Amino acid sequence: MSDTGPIRLLIVSDTHVPKRARSLPGRLLREVDDADVVVHAGDWVDTATLDLFEARARRLVGVYGNNDGRDLRARLPEIARVELGGVRIAVVHETGPAAGREQRCSAAFPDADVLVFGHSHIPWDTTTASGLRLLNPGSPTDRRRQPACTYLTATIADGALGDVRLVALSRDDRADHAARADRADRAS
Repeated sequence: MSDTGPIRLLIVSDTHVPKRARSLPGRLLREVDDADVVVHAGDWVDTATLDLFEARARRLVGVYGNNDGRDLRARLPEIARVELGGVRIAVVHETGPAAGREQRCSAAFPDADVLVFGHSHIPWDTTTASGLRLLNPGSPTDRRRQPACTYLTATIADGALGDVRLVALSRDDRADHAARADRADRAS
């Protein structure tokens, strides 16, 4: 992380490799390489994906999700808390139904400025009445009922979260990672 500039964040969840996708999109992996901190809100599904993120990320903050088995739960917490550049971030996989989410999360995380969560695969960006910012990046591999697979990027500067951007992966981005996985399988 740079002591002189903004902290670049990559926020991701619900990668579901290899169940929902054979591999991660190349564009996402380039973002992992470029970020100062990667935040992952669970549902990795396999330990190889966690190993990949740990090997590539400068700093990784992650939690386990409901689809993560014993091996991942042994390595990851259910809830993670970190302070980055003066911003208090909490990470959890599930927050319950959308109805009442803001009130529940404000009550459960009164000491956080930002709560990153996953599970639904539905991007979410709201701020509660108490000032808690709720962020769900969607999923980079399983769009479910959404128009595209997604993740978030953001920056922290001067003690504030900013430049939050939802990145939609194109069909080409998704085809790129599928084609690379096929070539790697044939080569081995």
